[in-house]
Amino acid sequence: MPSRFATINRNIRLDFTHRVFFTRDSFSPTNETLADILQPKRKGQPTKAIVYLDEGLLDCMPNLPQQIESYFRSREDRLDLVCAPKFSPGGEPAKNNFHYIEEIWNDLNEHAMCRHSYVIVIGGGAALDMVGFAAATAHRGLRLIRYPTTTLSQGDGGVGVKNGVNYFGKKNWVGTFAVPDAVVNDFSFLCGLPSNQKRAGFIEAVKVALIRDRSFFEQIEERVDELATFEMDAMEQVIRKSAALHLDHIATSGDPFEKGSARPLDFGHWVAHKLEQLSDFKIGHGDAVAIGLAVDLLYAVRIGLVKETTYKRIIKLIEKLGFSTYHHLLHEVDNKDLSLIVKGLDEFREHLGGELTVTLIQGIGEGVEVHAMDKMHIKSALDELRERHLALSSK
Repeated sequence: MPSRFATINRNIRLDFTHRVFFTRDSFSPTNETLADILQPKRKGQPTKAIVYLDEGLLDCMPNLPQQIESYFRSREDRLDLVCAPKFSPGGEPAKNNFHYIEEIWNDLNEHAMCRHSYVIVIGGGAALDMVGFAAATAHRGLRLIRYPTTTLSQGDGGVGVKNGVNYFGKKNWVGTFAVPDAVVNDFSFLCGLPSNQKRAGFIEAVKVALIRDRSFFEQIEERVDELATFEMDAMEQVIRKSAALHLDHIATSGDPFEKGSARPLDFGHWVAHKLEQLSDFKIGHGDAVAIGLAVDLLYAVRIGLVKETTYKRIIKLIEKLGFSTYHHLLHEVDNKDLSLIVKGLDEFREHLGGELTVTLIQGIGEGVEVHAMDKMHIKSALDELRERHLALSSK
């Protein structure tokens, strides 16, 4: 008798088209970007869509819901907006409450949204994550269109294929990989952002430049003064290039759904994720990544990967963009006097499974993976960053 049954193996090849559009004033009467994306699948049958708006947008764009309704109404022969735009809470804390997901599911069920229907979400990264997760799990996946409205989401997270919500106090513990039908980067949404949100996307641009593209890093250096004062042409250039590099990685890395143990684009992120958690998400993702980069860069100096002059050059750029490279939570300890930040390293490995894989750099534009980190060198790097912060503060 055979020791095992026969095995059948087949390779399933999936072909996704990931489209990112760049535009301005998406809901003006003459802008056909969205209407072209929502082409009816069946002749004579309008495309059904539901829109979720990050409620924070109303502070600077109070007429946006009416503009959206007018846009659809003028194209009602082709498009069917099933209800007035719904409002979604923004900011990372919204991802801590599963009730919001259930509300979206109720909306989708009530309006009989199917796999040929579209969910459109307009907002920052947290709103995109939350609504995207709800859409990806309804009917095993509805069509999704993302409108990122921050520099952070337009240049990084919003053009990705991940979504999720926080659970067990851990960032994005519940989620899916789902390629959106389209991403629309509308630069007009950036104009009313507060300074910290305009700045946040710059650090992800620096990050991706450091691990993939030296010339892009140099471009950021050349335009740092314009970026620091939020000159729109400079901002748009950086967002376009950052989005392109992130998209190239997803399309060409061979691991778009992260089945392996590596996350090459997460340079600086093991610290950042833990900092956000320790601060109850009061520290924004961009600010946390800036600090995470500082820690990992100084660690790379400690182990001989990066020259001191390169480290100083990068830190100078980060700070000229308006970021701090230290926060007191880096030195928080538990009741056993163990570093809480260092615990984040184990949580980072646990999130991916398998062996620890952390992306560092060995030069500008040269990412490299390491599979172990010396905790004494980490603590030494944290201490030096604190000393530097105190010295700068006393001036």
